Amino acid sequence: MTIDHAHDTHHHEEGFFKKYFWSTDHKMIAKQYLFTGMFMGLMGGFFAYALRMQQAFPGKTVPLYGVVTPTLYNALATNHGTIMIFWFAMPVLIAAFGNYLIPLMIGVDDMVFPRINRLSYQVFLLSAIVLIASFFVPGGAFGGAWTAYPPLSANANYNLTPWGASLWLVAVALEFVAFLLGGINFITTFMNSRAPGMKMFDIPMVLWTIIIASILFMASVGPLIAGAIMLLFDQTMSIGFFDPAKGGDPVLWQHLFWFFGHPEVYVVLLPAMGIVAEVITVFARKKLFGYKTVFYTMVGTGALSFVVWAHHQFIAGIDPRMANLFTITTVLISIPIAEMCFVYIATLYKASIEFSTAMLFALAFLAEFFIGGVTGIFLGASGSDIYFHDTYFVVAHFHYTFVPIAIIGVMAGLYFWYPKMFGRMMDEKLGKIHFWGTVISFNCIFIPLFYTGAAGDQRRIYNYQNFPHTNTEFLSDLRTFATISMVSMLLFQIPFLYNFFVSMKKGKVAGKNPWKSNTLEWVADSPPPHGNFKELPEVYRPPYEYSVPGRAQDYWPQNEKA
Repeated sequence: MTIDHAHDTHHHEEGFFKKYFWSTDHKMIAKQYLFTGMFMGLMGGFFAYALRMQQAFPGKTVPLYGVVTPTLYNALATNHGTIMIFWFAMPVLIAAFGNYLIPLMIGVDDMVFPRINRLSYQVFLLSAIVLIASFFVPGGAFGGAWTAYPPLSANANYNLTPWGASLWLVAVALEFVAFLLGGINFITTFMNSRAPGMKMFDIPMVLWTIIIASILFMASVGPLIAGAIMLLFDQTMSIGFFDPAKGGDPVLWQHLFWFFGHPEVYVVLLPAMGIVAEVITVFARKKLFGYKTVFYTMVGTGALSFVVWAHHQFIAGIDPRMANLFTITTVLISIPIAEMCFVYIATLYKASIEFSTAMLFALAFLAEFFIGGVTGIFLGASGSDIYFHDTYFVVAHFHYTFVPIAIIGVMAGLYFWYPKMFGRMMDEKLGKIHFWGTVISFNCIFIPLFYTGAAGDQRRIYNYQNFPHTNTEFLSDLRTFATISMVSMLLFQIPFLYNFFVSMKKGKVAGKNPWKSNTLEWVADSPPPHGNFKELPEVYRPPYEYSVPGRAQDYWPQNEKA
């Protein structure tokens, strides 16, 4: 039995300034995160272009950039990694999609703390400004790698950019504050504001992944915040927390960083896997195979992520007996991730698949991420990691885990929810050009780097001509091929950007539910008005003989029922 109810949202049309610069509407804040993240992602991609050009053509003038000096090379490498993780992947995957989807998918009008939501973006924007400002201070931007290992980040005798290092640290700290504020909002809204009739296991998988990622972030970031304060004291007051000459220990920073750093991998991975789950089920026209299994697997993965951090430190001098323990936990955590991927493959079995651009990116996510997972086994075993550590094998492995998350997974979500966000459809032909150009170029970049890394190419090297054992013609050709592929991948983002922005005005009108999906966001208009729904929906579960948690026949908003 259901009861009709009306909901008067009492929302009024906002002025231009309040709507675009001072809004508390979760959808506008989501778009602010999205556009800021896209801008930072373009910056990070440009840094990667300059890095690869220097490696392929050392000492030459880089088109659109100039000459890359050794100090600048280190700064570009450091900030490329920092930006792509903290200022692109996290704001887009968690903040943008989380802000946009959580209220719509659970059938409410906004976040429970809209002003805190606005503050979270404002702090995030400030962090981006501080990071960019670090390039313009005396000495230039920080160049001690995105992991900020002492003594390069702490000791004045090694740190050539003290102002840049401190600004980098402040920017990261502000970014963490922004995501802590956002995480509080996400979790509270998710737990307390669901539509009437929506049970916990009715909630779409993408929301579970965002909430679990938010919990992981909040649970793991504390030690790194403490370490960041200690590092700032070392930089500004020479306290010596990480200086052996003063009784400190640089390896302590590694423990504090990676205790956060490895759960951080799953902080960005889980939302991407949630996006893929939604896209696959819609375009396969099937329920998600093993909904509850995937949920419990994610919880187990989050718990295991706290006991694998020291596999990043096998050559840092830790006790070999502890290395054996972390080898075991690293292999264990690969099991639930593999299980989730195979659940997605099982969902595709005997499905009626529609190969839309969003679906192609979702399927590519599975294929590419498998390569990243398999190559990670070599680095999770302490014996082989001793050889591969700090080589381009690690770089290639990391990008085969991170690019599927931050690029391919994000693109699947953008192509899928773009009609809801902007009320128009993106062009599918341009989308498929973008897909094939991006995926083929990506593989052409990093498959050769597995070989160069196994051959001895160390990462963070400014000029390989100074290393005769790896300065062979064949390895040089591979670096050049990877660089050309990098340029190709960047060029194939032009059709995407054109498609993205032009479709806002000229794309085909989408309607409420162009994909014939079944979650609550598709009940609202496209794009949803301020307040989302004319009447807040009530979830009604029809008495089918089989009921599938979280999917298809379970979502029947009362105000839409015939």
